[in-house]
Amino acid sequence: MARTKDPAVRTLLIERAARMLRTREPVTLRSLVAGTGVSTMAVYTHFGGMDGVWKALRQEGFTRLETILETVAVSTDPVRDLTALGAAYVRNALDHPDLYRVMFDEDFDLEDARAADDTLEYLVRAAERGRQAGRFRAGIDPRELATQGWVIGHGLVSLVAAGCLPRRALDHGTLLLTALFTTAGDRPDRCRTSVEQGWKELTPPGEGPGAGVGRSYSRSSPTTPAAPDRD
Repeated sequence: MARTKDPAVRTLLIERAARMLRTREPVTLRSLVAGTGVSTMAVYTHFGGMDGVWKALRQEGFTRLETILETVAVSTDPVRDLTALGAAYVRNALDHPDLYRVMFDEDFDLEDARAADDTLEYLVRAAERGRQAGRFRAGIDPRELATQGWVIGHGLVSLVAAGCLPRRALDHGTLLLTALFTTAGDRPDRCRTSVEQGWKELTPPGEGPGAGVGRSYSRSSPTTPAAPDRD
């Protein structure tokens, strides 16, 4: 009889593998399931073996990133939207630091090789809207501008997540993005307002102002064990 795939078990194993990589524990078939309450057969059921785990691990990071990017509302202000997408990227990295570390590790293949480009396209489309609206110069390459904005967010959150910078350093995002977008042709005063509005996306919905930057994100919270012998 075919085994039923429980999505919760798949998530459990992916997050455990990511955490083990961060803590530099050997990740083997048996060590992956040790203490989780699931059998080694679960690895084959969900991933087809350890090679599938590595692919799914990196893919999951982009899947979660795309999920949060999809929640960013499109407004009439493309500069605000471009900034909000960058802030959502940073928030995703802080919420899932172990998976974030694996996303750009090309030692692991992706299940969908287009995943990385697909997430960047959200920023490219916002940059193109900014150009069409006259916020950026007509000669600006939207993909290049989107990439430059991504580099700012990626650099900041990587340093914060690694503990090299304090979390308040994320506030520099508004200054850096304002400088980038004004260089691309936006008016300084208008740009600053749009960027400050967009950077608020760093605060998760339902939390008060400043909560996204000031709160403590766990980098090693334990995963709740699954029920015994589930696959």
